[in-house]
Amino acid sequence: MAAVEKQCCYDSGASHSFRFYLEHSGEHTAILQCVHNVLPAEFKRIGLDKSSLDVLGVGSGGGEVDAQILTLLQSTFPAVPITTDIVEGSVQLTDNFKALVAKTANLQKIPFTWHMVGSENYEKQVKAKVALKKFDFIHMVQMIYYVDNLADTIKFYHSLLKNNGRLMIIVEAANSGWDILWKTYKKELQVDAITEYRSSAEVIACLKSQGLKYEEHAAPNTFDITGCFNPSSETGQRLLNFMTAKDNFSQSFTPDIRAGMLDLLRNKCSTEKDGKVFFDSNLSCLLVYA
Repeated sequence: MAAVEKQCCYDSGASHSFRFYLEHSGEHTAILQCVHNVLPAEFKRIGLDKSSLDVLGVGSGGGEVDAQILTLLQSTFPAVPITTDIVEGSVQLTDNFKALVAKTANLQKIPFTWHMVGSENYEKQVKAKVALKKFDFIHMVQMIYYVDNLADTIKFYHSLLKNNGRLMIIVEAANSGWDILWKTYKKELQVDAITEYRSSAEVIACLKSQGLKYEEHAAPNTFDITGCFNPSSETGQRLLNFMTAKDNFSQSFTPDIRAGMLDLLRNKCSTEKDGKVFFDSNLSCLLVYA
């Protein structure tokens, strides 16, 4: 995690760790399935009688999810022009996103504005302008963990919604394996890139406190972490590194802490089936009304 840009959590080695996690977790598949289930009907409501549509992606990473969202929006309103602003602090992931746009014909029809900053700095830049650009659809996929102030962040992005717009927040589900692990070992884990872990429970409490109307949709997911309990499994050790946000799980904690985490992962965060251990990685998709 870069000191200046708190959201730049996936540069250099961390980006490779994130890619490895995505390859083994099925997380993007779960997110995209939820997006395809939920967004077509939402887009029809959002875009009704609009002559143009403006989208904002916050913490968009390599753009894989954004590409699907924008393609869905284009297919819903093929004749309506779309603009897209992207807020992403990681140079490496933004370059990946630009490369994806360059090889995807339908995305090349959309003008992109790239904001190479983290969420907080984008907020400062926007507030310094006289005229605010507002958006029909804003999405924050798996990035709410990296902002300094949850309430302020939600309030700010909600203020950027146009009439009938939607803010979509995708986050780890309350009582998921992530939620249990990161809250049980708060002292050990919430110290570097993520200093305040939030699941859907914290986000929903924040939405309620601000009196915002929202819908919640489940995005179920599990993935195999059997290798995490085998010290000689490279896959298992690399998953543990990502899941605890450490470069080296086996050297980052005392033997007692490591044993406690592994016991928690097996018995409280996962289910066993046919001799394999499957981590509960359920997500929640929250659609917030303008």
